[in-house]
Amino acid sequence: MRAQDLANVTSYREWVLFGYLVCPDELLRVTSIDIALVVLKENIVLTLFRDEYILLHEDYQLYVLPRILESKKMAKSGRTKQKEADLEYSVAKQVEKMISEVHEQALLSCDSIHRERRILLKQEIGRMVLFFTDQPSLLAPNIQMVFSALAFAQYEVIWYFQHAGIASSKSKTGRVVPVDIDPSDPTIGFLLDGMDQLCCLVRKYIAAIRGYALSYLSSCAGRIRFLLGTPGMVALDLDASLKGLFQKIVLHLESIPKPQGEHISAITCDLWEFRKDWLSILMIVTSSRSSINIRHLEKATVSTGKEGLLSEGNAAYNWSRCVDELESQLSKHGSLKNLYFYHQHLTAVFRNTMFGPEGRPQHCCAWLGVASSFPECASPIVPEEVTKIGRDAVLYVESLIESIMGGLEGLINILDSEGGFGALEIQLLPEQAASYMNYASRVSTASIKSPKGAGGYPLPGHESHPESNSSIKMLEAAMQRLTNLCSVLNDMEPICVLNHVFVLREYMRECILGNFRRRLLAVLKTDNDLQRPSVLESLIRRHNSIIHLAEQHISMDLTQGIREVLLTEAFSGPVSSLHLFEKPTEQHTGSATEAVCNWYIENIIKDISGAGILFAPMHKCFKSSRPVGGYFADSVTDLRELKAFVRIFGGYGVDRLDRMLKEHTAALLNCIDTSLRANREVLELVAGSLHSGDRIEREASIKQIVDMDTVIGFCVQAGLALAFDRQLSEAAGTVLEDGAPLIHSLLAGIVKQIPEELPEKKEIRRMKGVANNVGIVSDHDSQWVRLILEEVGGANDGSWSLLPYLFSSFMTSNIWYTTAFNVDTGGFNNNIHCLARCISAVIAGSEFVRLEREHRQRQSFSNGHAGEAGGTEIQNRLSAEASIKSTMQLFVRFSAGVILDSWSETSRSHLVAQLIFLDQLSEISPYLPRSLLESHVPYPILRSIYSQYYSNSPSTPQALLLSASPRHSPALSLAHGSPIVRQPRGDSTPQYSGNDSGFFKGSSSHGPDHLYNTDSASVRVENKHRSVRRSGPLDYSSSRKVKFTEGSASGSSGPSPLPRFAVSRSGPLAYK
Repeated sequence: MRAQDLANVTSYREWVLFGYLVCPDELLRVTSIDIALVVLKENIVLTLFRDEYILLHEDYQLYVLPRILESKKMAKSGRTKQKEADLEYSVAKQVEKMISEVHEQALLSCDSIHRERRILLKQEIGRMVLFFTDQPSLLAPNIQMVFSALAFAQYEVIWYFQHAGIASSKSKTGRVVPVDIDPSDPTIGFLLDGMDQLCCLVRKYIAAIRGYALSYLSSCAGRIRFLLGTPGMVALDLDASLKGLFQKIVLHLESIPKPQGEHISAITCDLWEFRKDWLSILMIVTSSRSSINIRHLEKATVSTGKEGLLSEGNAAYNWSRCVDELESQLSKHGSLKNLYFYHQHLTAVFRNTMFGPEGRPQHCCAWLGVASSFPECASPIVPEEVTKIGRDAVLYVESLIESIMGGLEGLINILDSEGGFGALEIQLLPEQAASYMNYASRVSTASIKSPKGAGGYPLPGHESHPESNSSIKMLEAAMQRLTNLCSVLNDMEPICVLNHVFVLREYMRECILGNFRRRLLAVLKTDNDLQRPSVLESLIRRHNSIIHLAEQHISMDLTQGIREVLLTEAFSGPVSSLHLFEKPTEQHTGSATEAVCNWYIENIIKDISGAGILFAPMHKCFKSSRPVGGYFADSVTDLRELKAFVRIFGGYGVDRLDRMLKEHTAALLNCIDTSLRANREVLELVAGSLHSGDRIEREASIKQIVDMDTVIGFCVQAGLALAFDRQLSEAAGTVLEDGAPLIHSLLAGIVKQIPEELPEKKEIRRMKGVANNVGIVSDHDSQWVRLILEEVGGANDGSWSLLPYLFSSFMTSNIWYTTAFNVDTGGFNNNIHCLARCISAVIAGSEFVRLEREHRQRQSFSNGHAGEAGGTEIQNRLSAEASIKSTMQLFVRFSAGVILDSWSETSRSHLVAQLIFLDQLSEISPYLPRSLLESHVPYPILRSIYSQYYSNSPSTPQALLLSASPRHSPALSLAHGSPIVRQPRGDSTPQYSGNDSGFFKGSSSHGPDHLYNTDSASVRVENKHRSVRRSGPLDYSSSRKVKFTEGSASGSSGPSPLPRFAVSRSGPLAYK
């Protein structure tokens, strides 16, 4: 059978089944049994129209079998009369047996027969696609073979879905038996894909196929003319009509234009007349009335040794259809429009096979492309069918796209799981590494080689062990499938269904970005609580690496889309310090940033869970006595974690968290303002008593202050917020310097050149706000509080002048009796060191606001003489700093007086904490030089306190005690016997260092009651007139003396500090 005949085998089968069903007597022919057995064994149903069918075997038993039995009966009764009766009886008996048994054979074997055919077609069509892709010039000569392959595949695919869900009943038992059709047969996808690729090849080279067909027909004209002139044809003596038809055939072929150059596509010719005349010839020679039949023509022309006349004519007929009916031929053999009637089964099989072990991502193109032909099933005489079928086709495509995108999302999530790329990025946490080292030191060397650690967690590098080969192969397969799917979806042509156009590239982009957004929001929170920012950053980087892997196979910028998602989730409205436009009443905030910022405010700043949040100045992080959610506070608040937060959410995230901190601090400052207003009269009495030195009146007045401990708590919370925002700005500055060093250096340079004016211009204030948010401004706290007060209109009342007296009265609170200094953290056990940060920032910020307000009032009364006031702006700035220093001095003086006055032999446990508090205030505030503090609290006292703490601290090495300036932390203050080293102050005083191991020998206790006994060391300090420097210690004259009585040197260990004091230019006290 030739290739052109194979394309019609399906039709031959259907005609056989219909013919025997309609004409049962034809089965009694001897050769009919074998033919009928073959076709009946392969089919259960016979399609009539669209999805309407008949149960083939039931109808054969119902209509054919009775006729065969009747023939059998007649043949049996006529045995004695006719010799042919025996043969007829035997054939009828065989047909009866065949019809009775073939039904069960079909139920058992039809699926396996067609499965083997599908496997064969899968292989052959795959080879054809590869061959014709590599050798496209051979496609045109073999186009009939391509049409045959398409017809075979079309039949097998439609047969599969026709028989899915079919149930057939056995006539003898009456039982209904379902046809066993495998719903997860992967060959369907291969056949659909192979047919789609073959059709694409034909459409791609359609001009070449037409050119080849035209050339063939042109050469065929000469061959047919030669055959008509052979002696055999002349001897046939054809009648005039038949001879005229043959002449027309030759004329038709000779009139075909010959293809020249590249203008084949422009050639148009209608060969319908040629095919009509050839069919007329065939009808004549196959008619019983014609004197010339088909055998005569074959015998007359076959003697030439070439193709016979009929073979040449039939070939010309088929090739003529490749000239003007090529599209219809392709549609006939390659169209799968009838699958519309089985589209529900189509969707189910797709979902079962697409992402199975034998599924291929490239098959999804063919599954989707099928829908384009569904509307062709609509009947033009039923208008509503067009709408219904079109709607069903669109729903089918949407359903498949949903499944495809779900599979794409699943592949990404598999790679993004802990068993995926996460298994290749295992890093031990410090506590896990320590646990494993302890475990490894106790076990044998052989057991250490195990890829599992002490706690059962895998160790880095475990993926290299042989037992991990399967998981690595799984990762490789997932990566391969992901890249293939992305490549296929990227290259897929748009799917057009009626007026709907589906562009898979856009669906893929939305799927990837939507999945990234969902994953981001999902990993923000763990089972317990907030995910650590560093872990969140690593998860985002891991997901990005997978997207970048897919992006290499996609002709679109997914990285920009990821940035848009992060921006959407981090956007919190305009950055207040940069944008000039008015802020909206409701700022739309990214849900991710909102969740993270709210967690920090609620759990770290407000500590609603009661985890005992403490700020550790020495470690620059927050600590907690118990876990906050799943982690201790230091695991989510140290500089590393905050830098990760900045890298994830950028400037918008920083601005949002800064804004929430400002709102919280503004509420606390409002509480301070309320307390100042409520206690104004009492604070005026306190101020008078402090200035007059009337201790009794002062104590009585301070007792009248309402809710002092509550205000102290508010101030501590404000200091905690200040400390957190300072940490945040430092992290933002570090990230900015790493990522955009030029911008960072530009800001730093601009801040140095900004004129110191009062009041500041709006642009300068905004620029300082930007610099303050990235930690470039040295005085972060006061600038931050100043911005808050300006925004809320705070410090606008005369009661704020009583602020230092309110803060001084805090020294009488009972909170100091429960306050203890912690050597390991450099702070107090109840965050009272944050009070020092609050006092420094609030005093400085409120003074700036007050002076600016007064300057504006003076300008408003100057009647427009702005030029006269312009020259005093710098002087106003200096006066503002002097005013702040004066206020700080006032607070320190009165606080020291209250502290020392409250000391007694029976009540002195609070004294240590209060003195350390004042020293930490000096460390924090740039407006409180240590020399100013020493005029009220002699440095040897502080040195004695620190010596007792740190000399007995097992966590503080001796080298730490002898290291840097006391400006950096209280622990380091022992390195100097003099406060002259004030690094950030910019002093020009020379710095000297020595190997002083401490002036006093510390005791074995860390408690405040073990303070150096001040009874045995009376201190007399005479204050003389001395020049006050902007920063740095005071210049002490020789008239200032400190006398120590008994035991003053008994605690000394090591060389005396006198030689170092002797060379100090502005040295502290001269001990004699």
